[in-house]
Amino acid sequence: MTTFVDRVELHIAAGSGGHGCASVHREKFKPLGGPDGGNGGRGGDVVFVVDPDVTTLLDYHHGPHRKATNGRPGEGGHRSGQDGKDLVLPVPDGTVVLDRDGEVLADLIGAGTRFVAGQGGRGGLGNAALASARRKAPGFALLGEPGGARDVVLELKTVADVALVGYPSAGKSSLISVLSAAKPKIADYPFTTLVPNLGVVTAGGSVYTIADVPGLIPGASEGRGLGLEFLRHVERCSVLVHVLDCATLETDRDPVSDLDVIEAELAQYGGLDDRPRIVVLNKTDIPEGKDLADIIRPDLEERGFPVLEVSAVSRQGLKELSHALAGLVDRARSARPAQESTRVVIRPKPVDDAGFAVHKEDDGFYRVRGEKPERWVRQTDFNNDEAVGYLADRLARLGVEDELFKAGAREGDGVAIGPEDNAVVFDWEPTMMTGAEMLGRRGEDHRMDAPRPAAQRRRDHEAERAEELGEYDDFGSSER
Repeated sequence: MTTFVDRVELHIAAGSGGHGCASVHREKFKPLGGPDGGNGGRGGDVVFVVDPDVTTLLDYHHGPHRKATNGRPGEGGHRSGQDGKDLVLPVPDGTVVLDRDGEVLADLIGAGTRFVAGQGGRGGLGNAALASARRKAPGFALLGEPGGARDVVLELKTVADVALVGYPSAGKSSLISVLSAAKPKIADYPFTTLVPNLGVVTAGGSVYTIADVPGLIPGASEGRGLGLEFLRHVERCSVLVHVLDCATLETDRDPVSDLDVIEAELAQYGGLDDRPRIVVLNKTDIPEGKDLADIIRPDLEERGFPVLEVSAVSRQGLKELSHALAGLVDRARSARPAQESTRVVIRPKPVDDAGFAVHKEDDGFYRVRGEKPERWVRQTDFNNDEAVGYLADRLARLGVEDELFKAGAREGDGVAIGPEDNAVVFDWEPTMMTGAEMLGRRGEDHRMDAPRPAAQRRRDHEAERAEELGEYDDFGSSER
């Protein structure tokens, strides 16, 4: 049974926003109480959080589909719908989040680090929030916005200070078992270690982590053996330790050629040239191993490698090795740049940014792309004529009609709002006035023209002015 998984493909879906409610207050002796439909709740986000107690991606291997809860719809009586709950997914320290194309979305290091991978949809506004001085009795509400859905890839890169690399059966598992309290599987056949093992080593006043990377063989960087699966675990390590078997029984191998092969694979993988190396000649408790270590040591030192002779069985040279590694780790830590405090970068939009773009496609269609028009389309109930007219008013105020004129659109031309795979398409009928003016002030009820208090008139005037200037969306909604 699989117990360690360090790469999974996950399909995540954030919660959709709840629909707004179109309701009219009803009370005895008050037949025209006004609109009182509440707003829909927002959908829940999908959030990855680093949890120190999680060491594998096994849960996501068995359950690759994850979805946050939807927001509840609004109700009459000015009752807003409940927000959907965020879906918090714990991941191990060192998890990298990528999209399907391999682009890194987030590199999660450090307990508590969070990344919102799926944004919950906005809740739709109820007709109470849509009411204004010009639209006193809206007979419609906005739909909730769908939550974001995407496929992501999670890759785990072990966070350790030291990586033990070498051929299978070189003795890496034995070394980590005697240097730390880790208890990896140890046997006398190749590929005993199928998952990286972590151990904590204390040497003097230094404490560092050491990782036993599964055995590498020629071609590992191209996918042979287990190398490609676990070479990524070497990336975060500050020090590399070549563990060479001085008592191998294979006649076609020797420690020096083993070192050359592993170095070639590390170079082919890339990004590890700056890591300090140290060579450990293992199994020197065997006479033949000791003799071979004495022969090859001068050659290795001539290449510039620090060389130590050790034996995991007799524990010879382990103290010197642990202190040598502690010194390299301390130097690597001191060389790291100090972590900068979090900075907030503000990038204001240009004053001439319309928030959308219109372009003509090869087939003669005019396509409108932009955050606002696409969101407004998603939130429109096209079964409600008043809601469609409200959308027309908003698009006209935004300047979409003017831009279509400038792009050369004519009456009857096809116009699409949104991406190719999910767009609203219609035949354009240009007008010189907004949809509300054509329909005779949509949403207005003259029976509700009773005198209003001064404060209410002032609020209605401010809302009407903001609507004309486009200072904020959805008239009373707040940006998330």
